[in-house]
Amino acid sequence: MILVDSSVWIDYFRGDSNAHTQQLDEWLEQPVVEVVVADLVLYEVLRGFRQDRAFQKARDFLLELPSVEIGGVDNALLAADHFRALCARGYTIRSPIDVLLASYCITHGHTLLHRDADFDVMETLRGLKAWH
Repeated sequence: MILVDSSVWIDYFRGDSNAHTQQLDEWLEQPVVEVVVADLVLYEVLRGFRQDRAFQKARDFLLELPSVEIGGVDNALLAADHFRALCARGYTIRSPIDVLLASYCITHGHTLLHRDADFDVMETLRGLKAWH
């Protein structure tokens, strides 16, 4: 199972071509792995659309994919532990949603597709599996 961060979805919907959007395209066209949307990533991506038509199209597309909820109490507690451990080592993750997403992936053994340097420290120090 692959969870996709908003950093990749935003590039994808903008039509940007990079290794991450190309990989996402490949997985969506020939599903050898299950691409999943996290509830809070759905929020992050959809809130950025200015035009109603583009918003509806992206919304409909994302809702066709399986989704998971990453904001529950158990994951919030684990995410707080990850955040505090990283802060103790001198690292601060800017987005609380990123910490929740990474924590969910770590706990469930899922891989994360992202283009956000904040996740690199989660991979190095907390055991996050990321696509490379």
